[in-house]
Amino acid sequence: MPRKIKVLIVDDSALVRQTLSDIFSSDPDIEVMDTASDPFIAAVKLRQAVPDVITLDIEMPRMDGLTFLKKLMSQHPLPVVICSSIAQNNSDTTLKALEYGAVEIIQKPRLGTKKFLEEAKVSICDAVKAASLAKLRRYEKHGRVEPKLTADAIIDRPTSKAMIQTTEKVVVVGASTGGTEALRIFLETFPADAPGIVIVQHMPEHFTAAFARRLDGLCRLDVKEAEDNDTVIRGRALIAPGNRHLLLKRSGARYYVEIKDGPLVCRHRPSVDVLFRSAARYAGKNAVGVIMTGMGDDGARGMMEMKEAGAMTMAQDENSCVVFGMPQEAIKKGGVDKVLSLESMPLEVLRACHQP
Repeated sequence: MPRKIKVLIVDDSALVRQTLSDIFSSDPDIEVMDTASDPFIAAVKLRQAVPDVITLDIEMPRMDGLTFLKKLMSQHPLPVVICSSIAQNNSDTTLKALEYGAVEIIQKPRLGTKKFLEEAKVSICDAVKAASLAKLRRYEKHGRVEPKLTADAIIDRPTSKAMIQTTEKVVVVGASTGGTEALRIFLETFPADAPGIVIVQHMPEHFTAAFARRLDGLCRLDVKEAEDNDTVIRGRALIAPGNRHLLLKRSGARYYVEIKDGPLVCRHRPSVDVLFRSAARYAGKNAVGVIMTGMGDDGARGMMEMKEAGAMTMAQDENSCVVFGMPQEAIKKGGVDKVLSLESMPLEVLRACHQP
């Protein structure tokens, strides 16, 4: 029998601790090692036993989660998943946790519709499984198979139907676990006049807006959370809003994006497969596809469709990935032209965009 992933739940709400315990107990690959109502109690628990993953709230009595995380990652790094209530006013603070070494952000479960609870269970359990596989870095200052839909649920397969010709290149990027820091490194390298970039990063709603603002302040590119009908232009990177699918579309020679509701695709919304399929259909050989660190196989089918449509495709290599799952699956499917380190990707993307 494979060993179960042991989880320590740290949250000041008894209801949240119980709800998370119920969710994890329903997954045969996960078991709850213990729970703690604040970081001081968690520290005592950690002296008694070491979990595989910690789920951590941010706002707690006696010591906030961010302070606890910083201490933990600087002394005894463990995989940490931030479990947040997604309050708009603390999304920037929660993103800071990713800089301190947290692996994932998940939406704190709440009582709601049956659909919400079912989808929350999928995302929460997947986040813990991904975290258990993550390569950790010390912070320094300076399962069960759920039914899985494909991109068919959102967009039809690419066709060979003729379109108005354009030579303008567009870059589409997919990332998940570890992607927030990978995208920062990737985008910071691009010049202000780089080709338009469209990104799906698996992240809950509201956080993507704060994430885009953070990147916009660090990069020469303009970075924003995508809105329906935003034009894809040089010098701009658009990030899919959390909990919405993002499609690349074209009208004549103009590329733009469509924001769309719909079911989870490859267990995610937004889905990389949906973005990549739309790029295969509407950009074809003028697209450059990049798949980055993350668990699972979201993006593998779409990248194959992009390659078949004539696009240049690239995958992040294992050494520079936090989790090698998504790039590895794309490589296995045969949809990847080049496997590259994170640091070498931007230059290769620019080279591909300058090829006729």
